[in-house]
Amino acid sequence: MAQVSPIIQDGILTDLQDESPVQIVVDSSDWYAWLKTASTFTFRGEEGLFTAHKERAGNRRGRAYWRAYRTWQGKLHRAYLGQSEELTLERLQSVAVVLANKGAGNGLLDVPGLGAGTRSSAEASSRARTHRRRATAAPGPHEASLPKPWLSSFPVPLTALIGREQEVRAICDLLSRPEVRLLTLTGTGGVGKTRLALAVVTELSDDFADGACFVSLAPISDPDLVVPTIAQTLDVKESGARPLQEQLQAFLKEKQMLLVLDNFEQVVTAAPRLSDLLAACPHLKLLVTSRQVLRLSAEHEFAVPPLSLPDLKHLPDPLMLSQYEAVALFIARAQAARPEFRMTHATAPAVAEICARLDGLPLAIELAAARIKLLPPQALLARLGHRLAVLTGGVRDAPARQQTLRNTIAWSYDLLTTEEQRLFRRLSVFVGGCTLEAVEAVCAALDGAKSGGSILDGTGSLVDKSLVQQIEQEGQEPRLLLLETIREYGLEALAASGEMELTRRVHAQYYLAVVEEAEPELEGPQQAMWFDRLERDLDNLRAALNGLLEPGEARERIEMALRLATALYLFWIIRAHIREGWTFLERALERSEGIAGSVRAKAFAVAGHLAGWLNDRDRGEALCQQSLALFREVGDTAGFGNAVFYLGMIAFNSGDLAAARSRYEESLVPLKEVGNKNGIAFSLLLLSMLDIFQGEYTKGRSNAEASLLLFRELGNKWGIAVSLQGMAEGFLYEGDADKAHPLLEESLALNKETGDKGNEGLVLGALGQVAFLRGDMVLARSLLEEGVTYFPDEDNVDTQGDKAWTLARLAQVVACEGDDARARTLYEQYLANVKQVDFKIYTPFHLEGLAGVVSVQGELPWAARLWGAAEALRETQGTPLPPVQRAEYERSIAITRTQLGEQAFAAAWAEGRTMTLEQVLAAQGPVTMSTTAPAGPSSIPHAAQAPTYPAGLTAREVEVLRLVAQGLSDAQVAEQLVISSRTVNWHLTSIYSKLGVSSRAAATRYALEHQVV
Repeated sequence: MAQVSPIIQDGILTDLQDESPVQIVVDSSDWYAWLKTASTFTFRGEEGLFTAHKERAGNRRGRAYWRAYRTWQGKLHRAYLGQSEELTLERLQSVAVVLANKGAGNGLLDVPGLGAGTRSSAEASSRARTHRRRATAAPGPHEASLPKPWLSSFPVPLTALIGREQEVRAICDLLSRPEVRLLTLTGTGGVGKTRLALAVVTELSDDFADGACFVSLAPISDPDLVVPTIAQTLDVKESGARPLQEQLQAFLKEKQMLLVLDNFEQVVTAAPRLSDLLAACPHLKLLVTSRQVLRLSAEHEFAVPPLSLPDLKHLPDPLMLSQYEAVALFIARAQAARPEFRMTHATAPAVAEICARLDGLPLAIELAAARIKLLPPQALLARLGHRLAVLTGGVRDAPARQQTLRNTIAWSYDLLTTEEQRLFRRLSVFVGGCTLEAVEAVCAALDGAKSGGSILDGTGSLVDKSLVQQIEQEGQEPRLLLLETIREYGLEALAASGEMELTRRVHAQYYLAVVEEAEPELEGPQQAMWFDRLERDLDNLRAALNGLLEPGEARERIEMALRLATALYLFWIIRAHIREGWTFLERALERSEGIAGSVRAKAFAVAGHLAGWLNDRDRGEALCQQSLALFREVGDTAGFGNAVFYLGMIAFNSGDLAAARSRYEESLVPLKEVGNKNGIAFSLLLLSMLDIFQGEYTKGRSNAEASLLLFRELGNKWGIAVSLQGMAEGFLYEGDADKAHPLLEESLALNKETGDKGNEGLVLGALGQVAFLRGDMVLARSLLEEGVTYFPDEDNVDTQGDKAWTLARLAQVVACEGDDARARTLYEQYLANVKQVDFKIYTPFHLEGLAGVVSVQGELPWAARLWGAAEALRETQGTPLPPVQRAEYERSIAITRTQLGEQAFAAAWAEGRTMTLEQVLAAQGPVTMSTTAPAGPSSIPHAAQAPTYPAGLTAREVEVLRLVAQGLSDAQVAEQLVISSRTVNWHLTSIYSKLGVSSRAAATRYALEHQVV
C-alpha cells in the first residue's frame, strides 16, 4: 500500500495513523512529540513546498537534525532546518522562502557543487538583535578608530567549506551564550577543526566590537611560548619589567573580542594561562581548536564529528547521495583534480564506500580525491586496504603534518606519553570497538595482575586527545572505538614494537573466554542480551578467528579456533551468519589432526549442521557421521544425541521425512539419558513440525506443547517463540485463524527480542495468513510483503524454505485479489530458485498454487501436469494437502477438468506424475495422447478417476481403500503398490478424514456400500 507523506498546510499537520487522518497544530506539544518518531514530512506554504527529512551527523554520537529539499528546474536544493525542538512554524516558513528563491539572497542553501551558503536575512536579523542584547561593553569613539592589526591574522580558505551548516550554527549559538567564555573544538587530526573555526569566525566577526584574532600555535611546542605568540599576533610589545602575561591582560581587559587559538594540543600544559586571561578580561571569549580537551573549569567542549555518511546497505540515487557531506566533499575535490569527473550510477557505490572506509574524515577524503587523476573510484577503493600508503601527496602549501594521513596521526601519537603510546597500540588490536572491561582484561594478561586504575586513566586520556571515541549505548556500557584510519596507524606501531603476535593471541584468548561463557547462556533467559553482546563484538570475533587460522604450525591456535567457532553455533544460526560460521569451521577442521577428540567431535557436528543449512547435504551427512564416531569414542552421550538430531534436520531438508522422524526419535534417547532439556525440546519441536506436514495435527500440537513447556521452564525465549510458531502453523493448516493469532503475536514479540530476523519474517507471513483467512486482503498482503523482506539472499536451505513458504502465501493472496500475473511471477520466482537448492518440503504448495493460476490463464494442460507432479511428490514425502487448501484445490481441478476434457486432463495429470521438477516446469505444451496406459500402479489416471469417486477420493486413495477392504494389512498394501508403509498410513489418514470415519472396518463398509471395491 502506498505511503502518503504527512503534510503541513496552514499551520496544521495532517498524518495518517492506522489509515485514519490525524491533525496536529504546529508549535504545539503534540507537534514536538510527533517529531521524535517522524522521519519525513511535506510543508506547503505561500512560497511553494518542500520535503523535510530527518538526518544524523556522521559520527555515532551525532544528534538527529532536519533538512529541507526542493527540486527546481531540474536541480535539487536543500536547506538546514534544525533539530526537532527548533522546528517552529516561523522557521518552516522562513526556509520555504529561502528555497523558493532558489538560492537568491542569503539563503542557508547547500546546492550540489556550491557548498554552504550564508544565513537567511530574517535569521541574520534575528541573530543581530541577539548580539546587540548580549553586548556588554561597546567601544568608545576613540577606540573604534584605532587600528586593529590582528584582523589580518586570519588565513584565507582557498576552497569552499562543504557541509557543516549544523556544526557552524551550533557553535555560533554556543558562543552567543553569556556563560560560554571558552569553547574548545576537539576532534581527531584531519576532521576539519581549523576550517570549521574559520567558518565560525566569518559568521561572528561582526558580533564583537573589537573583532576576532586568529593565533596559530602549530609552529610552537614550548608551552612558555603561548603567551608571546598571542601577544605578537595582537602586536602587544614586551616593555619594562612588567611580565608579558600582565601586559597582554591589560591590553585585552576592555576588549570585546573573539580570540581563536588554533592547534593547542602540543602546548596543552599552558592551558591555565587561558584561565588567567578570562579572569582578567571580562569581555573576551576564546575559541580553541585542539585534539585534546584543556580540562579547565570554564571550558565547554564541542566534539567535531566526521562528515555525514550514507548507509552502504541502502544507498540512494546518485543525486541524493551527493547531498551527504563526505560524498559532496569527495566530488568537489575530485573535480578540482580532474574537472571532467562526474559521479554516475556505476561509480556511486565505490565513492560512497571510499568515504565510509575513510571514516568521513575531511583530510583523508581530500587526499583520496586527489588520487582520482590516476585511479578511478573502483581502483582507488581496491587500494584502500592500506590507507596510510595511499593517502599521501597532499598540497604543498598545507602544513607538513597534513600532507599525508600518516603525518597527521603521527603528530598526535608523538604527543602521547610512553604509557599512553603502549595503550594506544594495544587498543588497535580491537576491531569495531570494545568495552573498557575488554581493554583491562587484555592489558592485565599482557602485564600481569595490576590495578585497572592506570588503564582507566590512560583510556580517558586517549579519549580526551581524540584518538579514541567513546560511543554511548542506551542501557549498555559505553564502547571505545578507534576510527579505522587511526587504527591502521596503531597496528603499524604495534608491529614495529614487536608486540603484535602476543597481543593478538591474548585478544583471541579473551574473546574465547567470553564466547564459552556465553554458550550456555544462549539457551537460557539471558539469551537476548548475550546475542546482542556477541553481535556488537562480531568484528572482534572475526579478527580473533582469522588470526588463529593464519598459516603456520600452531596446534594451540587451531584448537582455540575450533572451540571459538563451535561455541558460536547458535549465534551463527539465529543471527544469520551461517555461511561465515561454516567457513571458519571448515578452515579449522582442515588442520585439526592431533586436536583432542572431544573438541573435534563437537566441531564436526556443528560444521555438519551448518553445511546442511547451506544445502551441502552430502558434506553435512559425512561430517555428522564423523562426529558420531568420535562422540562414541570419547563417551559423550549428549554430543551423540545432538549429532543424531542434526542428521534428522539434514534428512528433513532433503525431503526424506521418514529418515528425519527416525533420527529425531533416536536423538531423544541419549538426550533424555543425560537430561538435556534443551535438546529434548528441540527434538520434540521438530517432530511436531513433521507431524503437521504429514497431517497428524493433534499429535503435532501435543509435541509442540511438550516442547513449549520445556522451553518455558528453561527460559529459552527463542525456543518458546519457535514452539508457539509451530503450534500456530498446525491451527493454520486446519484453517483456524483465531487460535493461531495469539500464539503468533507472542512469537513475534519474542523473535524481535532475540533478534531472529528470519523467524520474525516467517511469523509475519503466518500473521498474513491469519488476515487472509479472516478476509482482510489488504492487511494480509502488507504483512506477507513485509515478511518476504526479512530473508537474506544467501542460498541456505533454511532461508529458502522459509522464504518459499512466505512467497507461497503471498502468491495465494495476490491470486485471490485477481492479480494472476503477479501471482504467477511469485510462484515461478521460487520454483526457479528451488531447483538450485533442491528444497522439497514446500515444493508441492508452489506447484499446486502455480497450477491454479495458470489454469485461470488458460494453460490447462500445464496446470494438470503441475497438479500431477505435486500429487506424486506429496505421496513420496507423505505430506497430504492441508484441510485449509482442500476446497479451493478441488474447485480448481473440477473447473480445469471440465474445460480440458476428461481424457486430456487424465493424460496430462499422468504425465505430470512421472516428471521431474525441471521437466514439469518446462512442460507447457499441449497434451500428448497415448494409445496405451502407463504401466504399473499408476496405470489408473488419478485425475481422470477422481471425479467418479465420492467424497473427493483420489485414484491412489481408491487403490488403497480397495486393498484395505480386501483385508490386506498396511505392509501388504505397501508391497502391492510399491510404496512405503508410512505412505499407506498417510493415505488412510486422508481417506478417513474424507469419509468421516475412524476405523478400517468403517472404511471397508463405506467401500462396499458405494461399490468402490
